[in-house]
Amino acid sequence: MSMASQDNQKTNRLLKSFSFAIHGIGSAIQTERNMRIHLGSTVLVIVLSVFFSISKTEWLFILIAISGMFALELVNTAIERVVDLITEDYHPLAKQAKDIAAGAVFIYALVSVAIGAIIFWPYFLQIIRKIFA
Repeated sequence: MSMASQDNQKTNRLLKSFSFAIHGIGSAIQTERNMRIHLGSTVLVIVLSVFFSISKTEWLFILIAISGMFALELVNTAIERVVDLITEDYHPLAKQAKDIAAGAVFIYALVSVAIGAIIFWPYFLQIIRKIFA
């Protein structure tokens, strides 16, 4: 097999893996209410970020919060699917696995809200002060 052919196969496998990942994200958005909530929140946060012209450092924190939230929600969804695949019956360990994964998402969501509050609160205060000045 020629080098060019091997490179093409590697590129095709890479593109295929990207396709699988994009399909997985789309599937989660279609089937998971919380993913749609995160997507709506993301749009709102990006609009506010542009509106307030937040700093580069603030953008970094916002992007880390957004991407981390989506990644963790995807992992949580994958854990739920695997647990559901393994057993349809109630099992305390299956419940624990799902609850623990959901707990991880919840903690990150609280931290993300805190990040948003720390970043956006001063901008909102400026607007409120201008209105009542």
